[in-house]
Amino acid sequence: MSKKDSSGVAQILAYLNEKNRPYSAQDVFTNLQKQFGLGKTAVVKAMDQLAQEGKIKEKVYGKQKIYFADQSQFADVSDAELKKMDSRIAEISAEVQTISQSCRQLDTELKELNSSLTTAEMKSQIQELQTECSGFKERLDKIKSATNHVTPEERAKVSKERETYVKEWRKRKRLVSDMVGSILEGYPKSKKQFMEEAGIETDEDHKVTMPNI
Repeated sequence: MSKKDSSGVAQILAYLNEKNRPYSAQDVFTNLQKQFGLGKTAVVKAMDQLAQEGKIKEKVYGKQKIYFADQSQFADVSDAELKKMDSRIAEISAEVQTISQSCRQLDTELKELNSSLTTAEMKSQIQELQTECSGFKERLDKIKSATNHVTPEERAKVSKERETYVKEWRKRKRLVSDMVGSILEGYPKSKKQFMEEAGIETDEDHKVTMPNI
């Protein structure tokens, strides 16, 4: 920036004319500070100077001053042009609404995908479960071939207890699933992130599968 432009007068005038909308001194300072390195005091002085010289207009609202471009420099706009602009604004607003809705849908799909297992993770889990099932089958075969079987009465008692525990297990799991689902309706992150933050461990985390009754 040259020395004669160090006050920022030219830059501020050009900015207000280009944007053609009202700004406070704080707004202009915030918007131009990084680009031109203007200080807050310099901006205030420059805008007061431009207003005094009649190059921009000034309105006072209480303790706040608002500055805007001198409208006399701009050509008049006909009613037909205004209606055309209003129509275009309505079209753009509709497009923005459609795009925003599409973005929300894509964001929802992304969250669902992020909470799902990858193909590699699924293959690994299937392999682990198959290995685990093979171990259970081997243990079951040994139990079936053993000679010290339990009595029918003991078997019936154990079976009944097992049924009771599995029902309670299923009931509690459903309650937790319902609560988590309700929370996730207003939760901004994925289900996986929520479970990690809440410290909730699932049967799947421990490779546990609920047995059939």
